[in-house]
Amino acid sequence: MVFSSIIFLCYFLPVFLLAYFLCPARLKNYCIIAASLLFYAWAAPRFVFVILGTTFFDFLVVRALDRSENERSRKGLLCLSLLVNVGLLFYFKYCNFFIDQLNAVLALFHVSGIKWLSVVLPIGISFYTFETITYVVDVYRRVHKPVQKFSDYLLYIILFPKLIAGPIIRFHEFADQVTTHHLNENAENRLRGLYRFFIGLAKKVLLANTIGAFADTIFALPVQEVGTFTAWMGALAYTFEIYFDFSGYSDMAIGLALIMGFRFPENFNNPYTATSVTDFWRRWHITLGNWMKNYLYIPLGGNRVKSGRLYLNLFIVFLASGLWHGAAWGFIFWGAYHGLFLVLERLFLSEALKRIGKLSVVYTFFVVTVGWVLFKLEHLRPALAYMRRMFGGYAEDQHLWYAGREFWVIFALAAFSSFFGLSNWGKQVQARFYDRSFSTAGHFCMFLLMASLFVLLAGHITTSTFNPFIYFRF
Repeated sequence: MVFSSIIFLCYFLPVFLLAYFLCPARLKNYCIIAASLLFYAWAAPRFVFVILGTTFFDFLVVRALDRSENERSRKGLLCLSLLVNVGLLFYFKYCNFFIDQLNAVLALFHVSGIKWLSVVLPIGISFYTFETITYVVDVYRRVHKPVQKFSDYLLYIILFPKLIAGPIIRFHEFADQVTTHHLNENAENRLRGLYRFFIGLAKKVLLANTIGAFADTIFALPVQEVGTFTAWMGALAYTFEIYFDFSGYSDMAIGLALIMGFRFPENFNNPYTATSVTDFWRRWHITLGNWMKNYLYIPLGGNRVKSGRLYLNLFIVFLASGLWHGAAWGFIFWGAYHGLFLVLERLFLSEALKRIGKLSVVYTFFVVTVGWVLFKLEHLRPALAYMRRMFGGYAEDQHLWYAGREFWVIFALAAFSSFFGLSNWGKQVQARFYDRSFSTAGHFCMFLLMASLFVLLAGHITTSTFNPFIYFRF
């Protein structure tokens, strides 16, 4: 079930909100848990038991860890939890990939490959595994006490707005909200959450879906028949699609949570206005970047180590980030590609970028756009073949595409929205919509605007068959 489906918008969400608001305060969390289990089971009924089992296991292990005064025992329980959670992630997400690579090597020596039944990937496992890791590590570090009730921990893990594709919320950021979120339920937050949800839905349905259908058409063409201009248009279309797809989902998740009184961290901050690749990663998928920093980069030594080790640590973190996104060489090289530019910026590029001022945005956008080709095609050979078309100066041929007027209007709107935050005026407009309260008249105008927008979006959803969520695969 996706947020931009008629089933969710017209059936699941209204019924859930009605039941939730009618529940007494003491039962609201149980209402959320029941809805979240139904939400997850709708797409992956078999894996509900996996997430329930691992959640209960972690709850017991972390309680024992917290009660133990023996440091050796605490480390043992920490390692046990990490081993189980990372082991399950590896089994479901990476076994197919590594078995395929091993079989390819064995084939070179004319040795029979390992017979393996492909493993199906549970939806959202990368996201909720990272959250289970934050729970055990935060308690181990004594950043926060563990929850006392299993239902409270289960709520943290399976809260449906963030369950499938984040944001990745660290335990200590969420723990106190488990029992206090209903105190933040008021008309202001409910309306602002609703506005945020519809803004995210518009990003997804009007921008990402329209541009994404075009991007898929271009990338599906035989690469030898793609001209340079077409190749660049495909890459740019995917660059805008993935941003509005994922930031739209994050907006919807943040909005839904706010309706229930939860406050989720922001996940995007105008990433295409970044002045360096380093700055891009402070703005793109912020919660993943914070997770990698706190649970991988700092434990590796962070900025406290010598230059050579620091650069190696950065590279390791971005290799891990690439592998986290998917079990394919394209994702691994995408992570290495970004890691390389972060190292180069640490070495010398950052000073050059400061001297060229706002033009550094062009450099960053160029680097990021080229990198998205690796991400889109997932495998190295087709990605490199596509890049050759981008940089080879190939003329258009009989497969020259003709984009319709709707595409060009949406493409222009996506480009404008992506760079809107470059100006102070643009930042003020964004803050007005996202951060500030509205007057009664303001709420009235916003409600009418969102009601009209919903009618438009519902029409698009019912007449279109193209409605993927890119990050649901991870």
